[in-house]
Amino acid sequence: MPTLPQTRIADLLTPYLGDSPIPENLYDSLSTYLDLLLKWNARTNLTAIREPEEIVRRHLGESLFAGLHLAPLLEPNATLLDFGSGAGFPGLPIQLLLPQLRVTLAESQGKKASFLREAVRTLNLKTEVWAKRVEDLPTAAKFNAVTLRAVDNMPSALAAAIPRIAPAGWLAALTGDSPSPELAASTKLAIPGSAQTFLALQQYL
Repeated sequence: MPTLPQTRIADLLTPYLGDSPIPENLYDSLSTYLDLLLKWNARTNLTAIREPEEIVRRHLGESLFAGLHLAPLLEPNATLLDFGSGAGFPGLPIQLLLPQLRVTLAESQGKKASFLREAVRTLNLKTEVWAKRVEDLPTAAKFNAVTLRAVDNMPSALAAAIPRIAPAGWLAALTGDSPSPELAASTKLAIPGSAQTFLALQQYL
């Protein structure tokens, strides 16, 4: 039996999605993802948040909020790199919201990368998992969007992420209320229900 009914997941995500059109199987996929995350988190530290409804709000909601605002900026089959994906946030929810995107989840920690592979397999996604450092990607690898969330060292991560953005591509960073100077020129959108987190969007021409 699912941890949370899909109707409850939908209610929790309403502040983040509003009445925007979504794939018809989104809540079913998010329910499967949530259950898999909780199962793995019991033995592997994927997230410090343990309460299912808080995971839906903080992890799924914030990720979908980012995807919703990236959607009008990208072509349907654009490429997206999720830098330091961890348990898949925000890259996996964005993939579920925008299934035509070509998403790569970059996560160098072995156990987390293993979880990401299992999540991709379970959800039957085309998402790729890069189980090494972003710096080890082929030099020519560029993406139409790069996402960042909850990285340990934002300035260092930005220094590695920005060269991976294709011309006219976008950086989407979910960050705290004291952003790095590199994000000073970005458009900042308040995350619903959070006074400490916002979405910074910046285009690189």
